Amino acid sequence: MRVVVAPVSTFPDGERRIVEVGGRSIGVFRVGESFYGIRNRCPHQGGPLCLGHVLGDAVADAPGQARVSSDPLRIACPWHGWEYDLDSGQSFMGGAMAGVRSYGARIEPGGSLLDSLPARPTERVPGPYVAETFEVRVEDAYVVLEV
Repeated sequence: MRVVVAPVSTFPDGERRIVEVGGRSIGVFRVGESFYGIRNRCPHQGGPLCLGHVLGDAVADAPGQARVSSDPLRIACPWHGWEYDLDSGQSFMGGAMAGVRSYGARIEPGGSLLDSLPARPTERVPGPYVAETFEVRVEDAYVVLEV
């Protein structure tokens, strides 16, 4: 089933639309020129997933050069913080996970420490849940959801 969500011209970058299709609530997100569709129900405990924040990874190539990466993009459920990849629906460790040990930190001159920085993990650890995702595309200047 194809559902026209909106004309692309009325769907600005960073916006989300929640539509009802066949008894399912589905969030459609625009991030840059990409569109994503994901079910508005968190598999963890049924929360309104699409009301959560869209997240990227905080990355830095050197001290003072932090930025937010848009790959992969995740959405965090507003109830317990479980995170789901917007493209695949795969869950990742969220706020409901047990706490972790904390360690002291201090400020030191950064230039001499660059070579001793630990390598950034290359992959996230998948969680036990997968949110239902849907294909979203642009057809004749309209955002179309495929359910």
